[in-house]
Amino acid sequence: MSIGRLVKVCILAYEDKSKEKRINIFILPINPESYSLNLKIEYEKKKGQGNQGTAPKYTGTKPKELKLDFILDGTQTVEGYHTDLVDKTVPQQIRELLATVYDMNAKTHVPNRLKVNWGEELVFDCVLTNLDVNYTLFDRDGTPLRAKLSATFLGHKEEEKRVREENKNSPDLTHVFLLQAEETLVGRAHEIYGGGEYYRQVAAANDLTSFRNVPVGTALIYPPIKKSENRE
Repeated sequence: MSIGRLVKVCILAYEDKSKEKRINIFILPINPESYSLNLKIEYEKKKGQGNQGTAPKYTGTKPKELKLDFILDGTQTVEGYHTDLVDKTVPQQIRELLATVYDMNAKTHVPNRLKVNWGEELVFDCVLTNLDVNYTLFDRDGTPLRAKLSATFLGHKEEEKRVREENKNSPDLTHVFLLQAEETLVGRAHEIYGGGEYYRQVAAANDLTSFRNVPVGTALIYPPIKKSENRE
């Protein structure tokens, strides 16, 4: 558990289900007050002739659904609003969100595969199935200044990954954190992997040319790393 460290919800986009190369990321500028997970098990409910009832027969487990409600604001008055979006209008922020979660990928001809990540407890491999945008505040010229969004994501997960995730703190999982003041990329790598020597792999995963002087507030991805990889 991280005490006093602000971790924002990140939506990461990938071209394929293996999620080996991230192509985009959208950070929710304001964390949601809550989110909901829908889990459903299906049973066949047949009754035999002349019987009052029979035991239901299991037919399958439906993929999990994640519902996330959040706000995008363009008034520049909200404390703690993510720095990458604070100077952008609500329509601009929504376009960036749609490019990540909704628009068709030009290479795969389908929307991106996604991972919704909030700290260590919410790591959800998924695709977007529904997005409602409700504009609630406007400028005098009609420009939206605030919008409430409700997104529904359908979970999907490879079996091998499901087994690995039984250990939530495993270095075999992807972790996403916003770099805080007085933190370093190397220090967090040491915390996750048990050693800071993997900083080069972390820098490469984030397309960084240097692991030094990373700006505060940067969303850093700490990918799965095999301990057999070269340590430098």
